[in-house]
Amino acid sequence: MGLYDFTYYDLVNRNGASYGSRTAWLDGAGARGITFAQVRERVDRLACGLQKLGIAKGDRVGVLAKNSAEYFFLFGAAAALGAVMLPINWRLAAEEVEFILKDGEPKVLFVDGEYQALIEGMKNRLTTVESYRALGYEAEGLGDIASLMDNDGVFHREEVSSDDGFVIIYTAAVAGRPRGAFLSHRNVLLADFHFDFFLNINAKDVHLSFLPFFHVGGLFMATAAFHAGALNLSLNRFDASQAAEFIHEKKVSFMMVFSPVLSSILDEQSKKDMDLSSLRAVTGIDTPETIERYEKTIGGTFYSMYGQTETSCLATFGAYRERPGAAGKMLPLAEVTLVDDYDRPVPTGQVGEITVRGPMVFKGYWRLPEDTAYTFREGRHHTGDLGRFDEEGFLWYAGRKAEKELIKPGGENVYPAEVEKVILQHPAVERTVVFGVPDPKWKEGIKAVCTLKEGGTLTVEALISFVGERIARYKKPQYVEFVSEIPLLPDGSVDRAKVKALYGN
Repeated sequence: MGLYDFTYYDLVNRNGASYGSRTAWLDGAGARGITFAQVRERVDRLACGLQKLGIAKGDRVGVLAKNSAEYFFLFGAAAALGAVMLPINWRLAAEEVEFILKDGEPKVLFVDGEYQALIEGMKNRLTTVESYRALGYEAEGLGDIASLMDNDGVFHREEVSSDDGFVIIYTAAVAGRPRGAFLSHRNVLLADFHFDFFLNINAKDVHLSFLPFFHVGGLFMATAAFHAGALNLSLNRFDASQAAEFIHEKKVSFMMVFSPVLSSILDEQSKKDMDLSSLRAVTGIDTPETIERYEKTIGGTFYSMYGQTETSCLATFGAYRERPGAAGKMLPLAEVTLVDDYDRPVPTGQVGEITVRGPMVFKGYWRLPEDTAYTFREGRHHTGDLGRFDEEGFLWYAGRKAEKELIKPGGENVYPAEVEKVILQHPAVERTVVFGVPDPKWKEGIKAVCTLKEGGTLTVEALISFVGERIARYKKPQYVEFVSEIPLLPDGSVDRAKVKALYGN
């Protein structure tokens, strides 16, 4: 630890001293409250246990589990040792989970009970995993986390710098494979500062933590609350009725959402006449109708944002009402520039690719040096997203570059190429184009336009089921249209723009 370093584990120590007896974590059911001092103690015991397992600086700690206090402690324990957390999206299909585990090469893997059978089916192929541990339950063949923490909490602290790796979060598949975004201690701490600054979070606040830790928004909102000395009220899965009741009973003051979370909570309020006025701040992505309904009904403020996993969740931020439809202004510690295809800055009002420079930018893609070099060309992170700045500096999102089309149903990232690859595995499909369309529930839905091979027959339901059995179910199309012909360009490739124009409604 250098003179100028400060890591996530330093934050755990700092908060243990500064907020000691205050409650840092509360299970949604209210069964147990854990103070900041207890978080520090349990993190130390877990770090000690991990070190006895042989976990050292640079090793990966894999987790396939729903959110829990123990899961949260693991981030602190790994940070203490200089190990790197590898949270895995439990919504993925088995093949996708296995790919990430093979690519990330964890030395230890923590598993929830409901995913034990999935992991058992691939154990013999996960050659780097030396120890399997159950997270929060006892299971035959898996060590439990309680025994791992049964020690005095004394461990050898590694030399860890602010720029060392903290977590690898896998993003949507590009060219058929997910990519691990490697984020540092500096990245997470600065994300915390920005959330705390813009949302005015302090030790009196309560955060409803339900977004999963494998999602950068879920993880960094929870760490931002922890950083400010606020209470994390944890739900391991979202339930609108339960969430509304907790906001009412526990006086939740802020959270992050993706459509349709907020609208479903507001629906519950209208049914049960609950007081949700404590919910003063909400950020994330939602429809204008829901945002305006929240601000009018609850009286809080919705904050719009733009960011990626690769920019530590954030690049621009601002109150929705300041410029409805925009994504706020650039962060205090991020320089956002829009460029053309030749990396030349574009004038105000003109659409260009969003590029970001500054300490919010991630370390690069895990073991993909060529992808990292291309993304970081000209000394800037190229997001693949398009946007424009207005005269007052507000960013307006304008979609994805053609080479990096992205669909975001309910806040998840889905690349059309990945879905198309699976659809084309069906023996009846000759050609397909997948793209995003407006959706009343998810804000953006997935649509597949397909042509069938001569003599081939296929129903919409059968194709949707076929896709859902092979990749994460949130990636399957909600809409399918079979057509006799898909427009082609002169070179024989699909004319995607024309397909969208014809079938995008």
